[in-house]
Amino acid sequence: DGLEIACWGDHFEVDKALADDSYIPRKLEVLDKHGLKVWTISSHLVGQAVCDSPIDARHQGILPARIWGDGEPEGVRARAAEEIKDTARAAAKLGVDTVVGFTGSSIWHTVAMFPPVPPSMLQAGYQDFADRWNPILDVFDEVGVRFAHEVHPSEIAYDYHTTVAALEAIGHRPAFGLNWDPSHMVWQQIDPVNFILDFADRIYHVDCKDAKVRIGDGRRGRLSSHLPWADLRRGWDFVSTGRGDVPWEDCFRALNSIGYDGPISVEWEDAGMDRLAGAPEALAYVRGLNAITP
Repeated sequence: DGLEIACWGDHFEVDKALADDSYIPRKLEVLDKHGLKVWTISSHLVGQAVCDSPIDARHQGILPARIWGDGEPEGVRARAAEEIKDTARAAAKLGVDTVVGFTGSSIWHTVAMFPPVPPSMLQAGYQDFADRWNPILDVFDEVGVRFAHEVHPSEIAYDYHTTVAALEAIGHRPAFGLNWDPSHMVWQQIDPVNFILDFADRIYHVDCKDAKVRIGDGRRGRLSSHLPWADLRRGWDFVSTGRGDVPWEDCFRALNSIGYDGPISVEWEDAGMDRLAGAPEALAYVRGLNAITP
């Protein structure tokens, strides 16, 4: 029915969307030619740089050159924050009411809890998130667009308790909600069904991505040993929707129970399967799930 368009490469360029009045009509024309619409755009890569510490070569690899600049960390963060504000403006211009993305985190690197992490350091991390994102969310409010944070390892909110803490840090303001993606939950042993019920008023977008957990042989662990995607020695991996461990039917029943009526996006990331075979299969699977109605 449509696409969740990414704000990287030449898919959707925020600076051009704001500078050139013909840019968005041309994008909509291409979509219309193929019978597609757009309800959401995603800005994961730039969003990652807003709060991240350290800023390093990983970020240079994912950011536009104009955001990276000279690579000075605070400059990168400031330019990334301005770009996310502009992304809200571009979304409104496109006729889209939700931007999906990442926030980054200044405290994710402490997750192993060694060297010992003082509580004040964690508190400062949530305060840093609030200080950097509240001015961004002010712009989202101004233009009538919401931000849907993808709960994901390496972000300020990556599981149940960190999601609670992140929402508290920004005062539960309505401009900031959640993108529900269960693939990141199953390998952490978080129940994606209860997550929907617990954060019913914050589920602003849904991404259907699956994950397969393969631990228990004494060698494969949840942290996956720096092994690449599709390496069967990993403890878990992303797989095509319906081929992993997400309890999809209960998830869709939970979405029905909270009255979710927003987009359902097939996010397809299976490095061990040809996408031309896997993506249509995933789409058909999700259509079947979406047919479940109360």
